[in-house]
Amino acid sequence: MQNLNPEYHQSKISVPKEFENVFTHFYYAKNNSSHPVTKTLLPSYQTIMLFCFGENAFMTTQEQTTVEVNQCIVLGPVRQPIEYTLPAGTSILVANFKDDAFYRFFGQAVISSQGIHPGKLLQDNCFTELWHQISVLPSPEEKVNYILSFCRPYLQDQDKIIMLLSHFENNGLNPIKTIAEQTRQSERNIQLKQKKQLGYSSKELARYTRFLKAITTIEKELGNDKKIEWFSIIDECGYFDQSQLIHDFKHFINISPSQYLKFQKDICRSGSE
Repeated sequence: MQNLNPEYHQSKISVPKEFENVFTHFYYAKNNSSHPVTKTLLPSYQTIMLFCFGENAFMTTQEQTTVEVNQCIVLGPVRQPIEYTLPAGTSILVANFKDDAFYRFFGQAVISSQGIHPGKLLQDNCFTELWHQISVLPSPEEKVNYILSFCRPYLQDQDKIIMLLSHFENNGLNPIKTIAEQTRQSERNIQLKQKKQLGYSSKELARYTRFLKAITTIEKELGNDKKIEWFSIIDECGYFDQSQLIHDFKHFINISPSQYLKFQKDICRSGSE
């Protein structure tokens, strides 16, 4: 994804194969205009690490909790839309961790929807130092490459249970029960490990996956200049009826499907593309 708008530049940066089980991608955005710009970050059910360059950026939740981002902040798993405002000349670089990757880096670090400054996670304040190192690099690609090199020594092997949960694709089976039988563990143990390391339940993930499929289908139809056939989307994405689809839109992004269509061009999908 790349936007050639000279006043607001945004791009999606892929990661090498070596890091595909760590990051889904990096997202970069810069406000080149003379006034603040506000965009919407859709829920991704991922943990993100956001670096800010320039003036302080602001992030606001649906509950109107606002966090001022100076250098770096960790959020997640991102379960709801977050508005972010970039002052003139300010840019952000967002690392989107995949599944339990952030947990594998930093153990049982406490993260919440309000965010924490990751410098508090490690005694040597390495994240603040990392921000200083990448802030002088001229391009977002160079910043990403530096972050990848920084991360390499910290990464731990993925837990077998989490790997099975992350790659479970049979919608007709209960993943918790199935994996519990495969590994000869109790369902409770599987549930606790999932909540601890991923930050969400299988039910939550299934609901989000269904919603994300609906969003992807809508955007594909819009990209092909086709009329949105809501009942086809309901059937294709596994919704019971239109009211359930509307309820999911309200739950995840706090707008109706019709409102989403109207404002789709203004929405930046950094966590879920």
